Amino acid sequence: MRKWMPLIAISLGTFMLLIDVTIVNVALPDIAADLHTGLGDLQWVIDIYALALAALLLGVGSAADRFGRKRVYLIGMTLFAIASLGCALADSSTTLIVARGIQGIGGAAMFATTIALINTAYTGKDRGIAFGIWGAINGAATAAGPILGGLLTEHYGWPSIFLVNVPIGVLTVVLAMRVLAESNDPAARIDPAGVVTFTLAASAATYGLIRAGEDGWTAPAALIAFGFGFAALAVFIVVERARAYPMLDLSLFKRPAFTGLMVAAVAINLSAFSVMAFTSLWLQSVLGLSPIAAGAVFVPLSLASLVCSVLAGRLLHDRVAPGLIIGGGLVLISAGSALQALVGSGSSWTVLVPGLIVMGIGVGTVMPTLSSAALAAAPRERSGMAGGAVTTFRQLGLVLGIAVLGGVFAGRVENTVRDEVPDAHRVAELLTGGQARVVTGTAPAEQRSAIDDLVHTAFASGLRWSFLLCAAVALIGAVLTLVLTQRRSAPAAEQAVPAPVG
Repeated sequence: MRKWMPLIAISLGTFMLLIDVTIVNVALPDIAADLHTGLGDLQWVIDIYALALAALLLGVGSAADRFGRKRVYLIGMTLFAIASLGCALADSSTTLIVARGIQGIGGAAMFATTIALINTAYTGKDRGIAFGIWGAINGAATAAGPILGGLLTEHYGWPSIFLVNVPIGVLTVVLAMRVLAESNDPAARIDPAGVVTFTLAASAATYGLIRAGEDGWTAPAALIAFGFGFAALAVFIVVERARAYPMLDLSLFKRPAFTGLMVAAVAINLSAFSVMAFTSLWLQSVLGLSPIAAGAVFVPLSLASLVCSVLAGRLLHDRVAPGLIIGGGLVLISAGSALQALVGSGSSWTVLVPGLIVMGIGVGTVMPTLSSAALAAAPRERSGMAGGAVTTFRQLGLVLGIAVLGGVFAGRVENTVRDEVPDAHRVAELLTGGQARVVTGTAPAEQRSAIDDLVHTAFASGLRWSFLLCAAVALIGAVLTLVLTQRRSAPAAEQAVPAPVG
């Protein structure tokens, strides 16, 4: 048992940081009511965490290689636990968003070091077993998020979904200090300019998308954010091409297969997971489900994904080309999203189940293959970077998905109520902020039935268009993945990167 203690210390941290990506979804209506906030802030509560993971993962990984993986893991775990306490004690949406951002920084530090720590702790057959268990825990965290969030929120309030991390975090730090061995690579190089410019580009794009969803695509704040984001992205590209040891080697994207896999990484999180936040608002604030019941609605997706990931790994590995597996999985995700788009004003939660099962099969098909395919599509000396890039682009897909779908969802809700109520914008803000019962409860008694019908219609319209957009993204991602992974890479001479200038 003692030899598996390092794996336990690593897996506890991994489980916590991954479960916090989805655990917050079912708590959104309670957070909105308690902190008196709207859809824009709710989007940031989810997005800021995923954004920190996406922006810092590769850079923190390099720092861990240089200064010590155990040290960075412990710092990340400590920061994560402290930030979780800050989330639980937050008395405003701004405080919660800031604490979630710090929590994401800690999560990035933990996640960036886990693979290297397992590599150091185990060899031979034990290493294979350790990675298998760690991979299963990754899947279990995604599956457990909604239902665990529902249980905690309903019985102990939304702060408990963060507060539970504190004692587990303390236990993990104590255990990790005792059982993990330190390792580092003094030759590793850090790319602070790459980290800063990438973070600025991703943050500006996310802010612009959220502002565009709230104020319109021509709003000055949105346009300024987009302009700043493009400028930061341009600087990032220049910086990375000029460095001898970049955070992300852009020459990898000259390999069509690698580019196709990054497209798939963005598409899967955007199309399969981004819409969950808005679905949870509908389940609780419109249909009146409890947090536990709302979390349970997503169990078919989680179970189908877990079962299929095991079967896909055993039955398809080495028998079917990775591009075909991933492309086929994205087609299933597209079909699952399209099935959920059948939601109507009179629908109950059961309308989602067939689509969730099909989507879960698609997710379970893609996940076991994506990381290994990315490693195979990159040179051996860039394998660590390629693995980190998959996680980075998956989190970017979630970030961009929440931002884009929030605009689509809010826009459809407001369009539906515009001609039916006096202050359509205010009503739409309440609805998309999870306050549907406030809208119906404050209406005159003789109008409540009609307003209730309007609320159901508005939410159904917002969800329907969101699901259709997810279906389109998954299908486009499938086509691009299939096409790009079948193309041969350019000859080595054509892939050469210009010599660094500094």
